[in-house]
Amino acid sequence: MNKMGMISMRLIAGLVAQRNALCLRSWRSFSGMTISQVGSCVGFSKALYLEVEFILLSQQGTRDYNPKQMAIREKVFDTIIRCFKRHGAETIDTPVFELKETLTGKYGEDSKLIYDLKDQGGELLSLRYDLTVPFARYLAMNKITNIKRYHIAKVYRRDNPAMTRGRYREFYQCDFDIAGQYDPMIPDAECLKIVHEILSELDLGDFRIKVNDRRILDGMFEVCGVPDDKFRTICSTVDKLDKMSWEDVKNEMVNEKGLASEVADQIGEYVSMQGGKDMAEKLLQDPKLSQSKQACAGLADMKLLFSYLELFNVTDKVVFDLSLARGLDYYTGVICEAVLTQTTSAPATQERNGPAGEEGVSVGSVAGGGRYDGLVGMFDLKGRKVPCIGVSIGIERVFSIMEQKAQAEKIRTTETQVLVASAQKNLLEERLKLTAELWDAGIKAEVLYKKNPKLLSQLQHCEETGIPLVAILGEQEIKDGVVKLRTVATREEVDVSRAELVEEVKKRCQQL
Repeated sequence: MNKMGMISMRLIAGLVAQRNALCLRSWRSFSGMTISQVGSCVGFSKALYLEVEFILLSQQGTRDYNPKQMAIREKVFDTIIRCFKRHGAETIDTPVFELKETLTGKYGEDSKLIYDLKDQGGELLSLRYDLTVPFARYLAMNKITNIKRYHIAKVYRRDNPAMTRGRYREFYQCDFDIAGQYDPMIPDAECLKIVHEILSELDLGDFRIKVNDRRILDGMFEVCGVPDDKFRTICSTVDKLDKMSWEDVKNEMVNEKGLASEVADQIGEYVSMQGGKDMAEKLLQDPKLSQSKQACAGLADMKLLFSYLELFNVTDKVVFDLSLARGLDYYTGVICEAVLTQTTSAPATQERNGPAGEEGVSVGSVAGGGRYDGLVGMFDLKGRKVPCIGVSIGIERVFSIMEQKAQAEKIRTTETQVLVASAQKNLLEERLKLTAELWDAGIKAEVLYKKNPKLLSQLQHCEETGIPLVAILGEQEIKDGVVKLRTVATREEVDVSRAELVEEVKKRCQQL
């Protein structure tokens, strides 16, 4: 039994247990057990009548997808994949689990969210947390020094789920990465262009792509007086500014992480700044920040990045934001995050799993990424580095919006082009023969699994499922060597010769 089940039990009055003292554990302790397993566990006698009621739920932080939801999902995937291929990417795949040592030490404070698997005979394994670290391991193992790849697959995080915001424990990521030694900021600009194209084509609403640079952040921490050993942990705290107020972030820095209050105040002055190319030029003249070589290098690249983004016509959606931190340890240069700037209503299908009091789909970040020039070298015995830049589309969060927008729409869940129907009885063999002919010709066709279905039932099936055409057979049609082709929407019917049916179906489907 794969799904989690909560079992509620009612003991019927007057029946006696085999044991004098029968102690049942809490109902939730029977989660995922079958009736026979429960009976065996608590030791019921045959004389005891047990009424068992199953309330099936999906595992917390996961969900099932019905055909309509999957149709929307496939449309989103298709949009993303077409964009990746338009930019020349090829695809790979990696195992859903990795050696635990491959994943540890790569995610900073988020490492506690990794799912560890039970030892199965000597190998300590974990479910992959993202697709970036497995990609870096793949490059190092295969000694690949340049590739432009995309990868769409599930990842797993032991996070607190918030279903209405598209945050799950099992979810898809759609990654695009460019690995190789290239001139500065050209691949970085293309990755931001890809995010812009995908979000624009999906029509999710207004969005902003925030960019920053890890070198600028580290330089900022340095000139503000943050101790070297606190850079990463303070960076993780700054990364929470999109979810917490500055006062709460400062309180965590000072009271939980031991940073001096005056140092936190200096950081606060910087992280409140937003702008574009002009802000990078201004910060290069900043009396304090200009003292940091790595900050200056990051700011110079930020100016170059915006000059390329201007050529790609995407600067209207991109903002240089010093509060953007991205808490993952492996980032070394440019970092980015795309956020939607609006809130929509929550899908009804998610209300059960969403925390109480959440109203609407406030999905926040829908894409993110950055440069990680040192990650591949961590897996290479000689420490050889392969510079990489990549972005990841948060497909579950995108889907939360798309599902809500499609609630009132009639979505086709199949691609069937024609239903083969009969107007009279005893024509099953003729229907099956014609269906096979259509399948062999590459036509998407269906036939009802009844010997003598009523014509009205067959036509209603087409209307309910959105099948556009019906190929109707009758005794006269068979005798004349024709098929009556009906357009469901207009109810127009025309006789088509059997030999020309395939081409006629193809032509009409292109017109619909």
